[in-house]
Amino acid sequence: MTPTENFISHLIELRSRLLRIVVGLIVVFVALFPFANDIYALLAAPLLGKLPLGGQMIATGVTTPFFVPMKVAMMAAFLISLPHTLYQVWAFVAPGLYAHEKRFMVPIIVFSSFLFLLGMSFAYFLVFPVVFGFIVGTAPEGVAVMTDIGNYLDFVMTLFFAFGLSFEVPIAVVMAVRFGWVDIAALKDARGYVVVAAFVIGAIFTPPDIISQFMLAVPMWLLYELGIFVAAFTSKKSEPTIQPPA
Repeated sequence: MTPTENFISHLIELRSRLLRIVVGLIVVFVALFPFANDIYALLAAPLLGKLPLGGQMIATGVTTPFFVPMKVAMMAAFLISLPHTLYQVWAFVAPGLYAHEKRFMVPIIVFSSFLFLLGMSFAYFLVFPVVFGFIVGTAPEGVAVMTDIGNYLDFVMTLFFAFGLSFEVPIAVVMAVRFGWVDIAALKDARGYVVVAAFVIGAIFTPPDIISQFMLAVPMWLLYELGIFVAAFTSKKSEPTIQPPA
């Protein structure tokens, strides 16, 4: 096979995998669309639970009541179809990898997906109640907190993204050590900078209360330490053993 034919075959394979990803996403989205309002109600539950009796959310745009639940359904479809998406990506790149690279990348893909979902779950179940309780509790007397559903979606998506990425820290640390970009000693020396950076990120992506900032910064620091431990453990296991001379 000539280089041109090989390149074209890769393009055809890429198109096929991308088409399967899109079809999988659309199928799940179509299945979830009738329940879009219920899914949004589930997403809005942390805020609604903190509003005063009779409090509610509002929609200021004409099309917002339709498009916002649809966006939420699309987000849910993306998460549900994520294993299928990752499988298609893996099926495309796997033939070009060595055996040891395949053994390394499979757990990386699995655990990175798990940690991202774990970060989103941490935000939903633990952070959201604290953040919304703070926001509602600090509202001036006589001010009714009635958040627009579109603004609420943008806010929670930002927090989901921030916590999902922050929980990827161990994966980033392990890969950096695995590919030789940095060594364990340098990671340990950088602890102080990492703690400062974690609190800066917490101040940027969370409301201005110290509790929610700690709830983002402290897990990032602990996950960094976990990444160092896992990287050191896997590095020792991968080191070749030197046989004594006969």
